[in-house]
Amino acid sequence: MKTRLTIAGSVMAVAIAMPVQAQAEDAPFDGLYVGATAGGAFQGGDEDSSILFDRDLDGTFGDTVTTLSGANAFTPGFCGGAALTGAAAGGCAGDEDGFDISGRIGYDRQFGSLVIGAVAEFGRSDISDSVSAFSATPAAYVLSRSIDYNGRLGVRGGFATGRTLFYGTGGLSIARLNNSFATTNVVNAFTDNGDSTAFGFHAGGGIEQRIFANLSIGVEYLYTDLQDDDYLLRVGPAAGTVSTNPFILGNPSGTDFARSDDRFRYQAVRATIAYRF
Repeated sequence: MKTRLTIAGSVMAVAIAMPVQAQAEDAPFDGLYVGATAGGAFQGGDEDSSILFDRDLDGTFGDTVTTLSGANAFTPGFCGGAALTGAAAGGCAGDEDGFDISGRIGYDRQFGSLVIGAVAEFGRSDISDSVSAFSATPAAYVLSRSIDYNGRLGVRGGFATGRTLFYGTGGLSIARLNNSFATTNVVNAFTDNGDSTAFGFHAGGGIEQRIFANLSIGVEYLYTDLQDDDYLLRVGPAAGTVSTNPFILGNPSGTDFARSDDRFRYQAVRATIAYRF
């Protein structure tokens, strides 16, 4: 009797498992999944970036900071990077690329070879972007930003060939940015409005390969574009600052600095892994 019950139980387990297995084989990219990504993030060249000035503090940037004689105080110019130590006339280091990691959760529906779904991510892109200005004093002024953490909410769609999925993806992006400032100017006082939150979009595509019953791996490319126009730096008077200081000639409270490039753009190539339920 015991043997018969054991055999009957085994038959029932197989009977239940067969539809599940058949569904996994017929629609390997259907259902809920959790996963992770890891790879590298990199930026394009921004050699044309500069710093804009609001000299009279009217909220409009594009003023020229001039000396008492009317000469442009920033004749040495700008560069799209961080000023090198001791380089008061234009030497800059390139922006820093780094790693890109995230955790993700998503859900797909497969209709024949067509797959559509949604995915949410939370992670970090370890990159830093700087821009520098050089005054004739001489002095250097560097505005830098890096990503503290980021999140994405998007959709994806593609076509499956057997256990391989080719897809495109895109959606909304958000990032918390760390803003910082450095200068060789020891005459003026400097205040800023701190870190900022940037919103934008991402777009890309990838390949996902189902390798086991519940596990898939892949590779993915993403382009991210964030609107970053909140950060401001005010260069104002300090104790002992003379009235002929270029930064207070237009307004005694000082001059505001802002980036000319108010978008933080970068790309990422990362490996993906997912466990499907």
